Amino acid sequence: MRMEQEATRQERDYARRINRVLDYIDKHLDEKLSVDRLSAVANFSKFHFHRQFSEYCGISLSRYVQLMRLKRASYRLAFNPHAQIIDIALDAGFENPESFSRAFKNSLGQTPSAFRKKPDWASWSERYRIPLPPRERTNEMEVKIVEVEPVLVAALEHRGPHTLLNASVQRFIEWRKAFGLSPINECETYGVPYNDPNVTPPDEFRFDICASLTEPAPANPQGIVTKTIPGGRCALTIHAGSRERISDSVYALYREWLPKSGEELRDFPVYFHYLNLDHDTPEQSHLTEIYLPLK
Repeated sequence: MRMEQEATRQERDYARRINRVLDYIDKHLDEKLSVDRLSAVANFSKFHFHRQFSEYCGISLSRYVQLMRLKRASYRLAFNPHAQIIDIALDAGFENPESFSRAFKNSLGQTPSAFRKKPDWASWSERYRIPLPPRERTNEMEVKIVEVEPVLVAALEHRGPHTLLNASVQRFIEWRKAFGLSPINECETYGVPYNDPNVTPPDEFRFDICASLTEPAPANPQGIVTKTIPGGRCALTIHAGSRERISDSVYALYREWLPKSGEELRDFPVYFHYLNLDHDTPEQSHLTEIYLPLK
């Protein structure tokens, strides 16, 4: 028994050290990420770190770093049409647009120009199905109970595979621009996931992409409808970092906080309030409020 406990302790320590590296990479994509530096972050020998990372994460260290840089570049291409490709290439660590274009096409199946014009989000999502181990929380979740007012919203009802959610986001942004509802002019942005993409059949996945309104949305070709996010008591916590890992915070809210709270859930899904949407903002700086409706 003691040997098993010791082995479990060592496994957790190993996972924490690898997770420190993953977090460091996320926060320092603009910098040179050498093996010497990253092995020091994990406190592993630099002579073995490449193999340790590959064995644990199922992908080589250099490949992981490149994919994370190309991922950020792909978001900028799709959602920031005014950013020049040469600037995106340099920010991704490439010396010129040509080398960036080759790496982008080899990794993601489209040239940067083709991706900007018409992203193949399904293939993109498949390429980013990296089998990384789950990350443990390193700090205690801070949760407070708040009373919120109802919010009138314009909603684009995404129905179908989670891998195509970004395509719906692009359509929603088109509508938002057409009606002058920018996130910077006090138009708040919300997301309402009706089910968990990890356990829901792709065709049954539902997610509303929402923007706050002062009056009902007018008729539009994008299929935007008017809805209300109901008011009432909610548990509120903040997820800091990549929104693709927001499920880690949602699961922790259900698993760690709710059973000890004595609270019961109201009949409305957990929902998100996105505090910053600038696609030039590094993922580690993204902040998202998570609201869990309570009775």
